Amino acid sequence: MRHLLAVPRTILTLLVGVLATVILGPIAIVVGRRRPTSSLIEGMIRLWSRLWLIPAGCRLEVRGREHVDPSRSYIVVANHLSNLDIMACFLAIPVPIRYLAKKELFQVPILAPAMRAVGIIEVDRQARGAAVHDQVNRQAQELIRLGRSVIIYPEGTRSRTGELRSFKKGAFTMAVSTGLPILPVTICGTWEAWRPDRPLIYGGRVTVVIDPPISTEGLGQADTNELRDRVHDLIERRYAELRAETSGQS
Repeated sequence: MRHLLAVPRTILTLLVGVLATVILGPIAIVVGRRRPTSSLIEGMIRLWSRLWLIPAGCRLEVRGREHVDPSRSYIVVANHLSNLDIMACFLAIPVPIRYLAKKELFQVPILAPAMRAVGIIEVDRQARGAAVHDQVNRQAQELIRLGRSVIIYPEGTRSRTGELRSFKKGAFTMAVSTGLPILPVTICGTWEAWRPDRPLIYGGRVTVVIDPPISTEGLGQADTNELRDRVHDLIERRYAELRAETSGQS
């Protein structure tokens, strides 16, 4: 029965999600180019996220919003399980966030100019070297100047197994260089809802836990490895707790 329900759920989710992108995208382009800090943009992003999660049958639970100061920016660090992660984070984290998207997405009509207009950072995953890092950092600095936060999934890609993978250093280098605190975020349930290696969407409970920010004040680049390991251990522990909790309720 669960598999039978997944078929119409998947069709409905993709239909609604694509229509939401087609309708809201041009509005975001116009507003984003004229008033990049407009609250209307954040409202559209949240609406777009709901129009993915609701038909997907995802029930979002958020813990730890009280740890977030809405008046400041963060480097948000989260684990990465599914295409649904960014929608869950847009709704869960009570500050305007923007993410790093692979350059291939910037070739999609409507979606590409909409992402540029609202400040999504373009990343070439195949490129290497200081020039790439400088380009990403410049885009991130502009977002921070506008009062936004940057969310980075330091695993680099979605987990194919549902297990937490090792973290890359980029997010922590950026946090130290900007002096912004790291906001650790743990996601649980999106892998079960829509696995990276399967086309069908099953839905279910999605839990997002926001832990207290970790200051980078006084840290240098020599401290990034220790900072990375500290955040990884925290998210790994929180993720294990959430999975055990979910298992106990099943």
